[in-house]
Amino acid sequence: MKRKVAFVSLGCKVNQYETNAMSQEFIEAGYDVVDYNDVADIYIVNTCTVTNIADRKSRQMLRRMKDNNPNSLLVACGCYAQVGKEELEKIEEIDIIIGNNEKKDIVKIVENNMINPDNSYISDVMHQKDYIEFGTTTYTEKTRAVVKIQDGCDRFCSYCIIPYARGRVRSRKIENIVTEVEQIVENGIKEIVITGIHIASYGKDFNYKISLIDLLEELNKIDGLKRIRLGSIEPTIITEDFVNRLSKLEKICDHFHLSLQSGCDETLKRMNRKYTSEEFEKGTKLLRTAFPKTALTTDVIVGFPGETEKEFNQTYEFLKKISFYKMHIFKYSQRKGTKAAVMPNQIDGSVKEQRSKILLKLSDDNEKMYNSQYVGKTVEVLFEEKDGEYYKGHTTNYIEVWAKGENLDNVIRNVYISESNSEHIIGEIRD
Repeated sequence: MKRKVAFVSLGCKVNQYETNAMSQEFIEAGYDVVDYNDVADIYIVNTCTVTNIADRKSRQMLRRMKDNNPNSLLVACGCYAQVGKEELEKIEEIDIIIGNNEKKDIVKIVENNMINPDNSYISDVMHQKDYIEFGTTTYTEKTRAVVKIQDGCDRFCSYCIIPYARGRVRSRKIENIVTEVEQIVENGIKEIVITGIHIASYGKDFNYKISLIDLLEELNKIDGLKRIRLGSIEPTIITEDFVNRLSKLEKICDHFHLSLQSGCDETLKRMNRKYTSEEFEKGTKLLRTAFPKTALTTDVIVGFPGETEKEFNQTYEFLKKISFYKMHIFKYSQRKGTKAAVMPNQIDGSVKEQRSKILLKLSDDNEKMYNSQYVGKTVEVLFEEKDGEYYKGHTTNYIEVWAKGENLDNVIRNVYISESNSEHIIGEIRD
């Protein structure tokens, strides 16, 4: 009988990609991958450490997995495992702790552990200079495939621990990315999502000139690929030359997630962000000129140390002016090991909560207004999954659309929009 392995992936799309890659490794080694709620022989939790809350969720999920099968082998891997080994070693349920560099060898590590138990496999990511390949990863649970193009970050924002969990920027060879995407397309996938820890830095570590836009131009040539969606991108990459070249690529989705964090220049300085609000706004104008139907989304941190009422109001007014489709609002959480954690003037939790509610309402209002503009129009939708009597999917600019139909998994159809609400729009298939 085949051994059963279950995965939990927490945090970002990079973790999702690496979980898919590890799943594929186990499948090729003769294991069955099952849902993490099922009884399995091995449970693997790909942890996140972006905030203290993420750490806590990782610990909770690890303890929960062992409840499914007390005799199982429990593995903690990923970013929290990389930087929080000492904390995880206190959780007696955990059998193995694996760092980010070691994920590619997870099957070998697990099988060796069954013979010669050793609970820790973690190397220093800060000394890793080259991108570590998993090989070609085509395994995916969804109709959209996540494709990792680089690892690491050298921006060192004052609130972020990730550079210490992921190491320096390491880009993947362009030919390996192209080969992976070609094989993904051969498996019937129509849309890919480009991801990495800091994809705007793609190519900067090579000893020859290549950048993100060069990679995107190569991917755009792949026959059978319908959509290329970008993950979160740094605002500083949005230049006239970048947008001009990007606008010529017909497969690029007109949805861009630009990480803002604050609309106040003084707050941005304390965060060690590398741009001003004026530079950020210029980038949004370039994108909206080149992509008239574009939807812009962003991340915002409220209650960052030293954020006065005046600074928060500057952020609020800036967000109103830019008018994002959606905003992910995060209440600042002190992260041990970062500069921001020891900054003076930490903000009271009740103030963070109040500011968060204000921005969440603005985001909801923007989303309702944006969705309502599509009523009476026809849009192209890539359907992904069924929910009751409806299928749901996304437009190129990431509007969620629901429609009734049959056998629509991974199918692109034109949909006439009949009504909208705060979360998605509802339509009727027209072809």
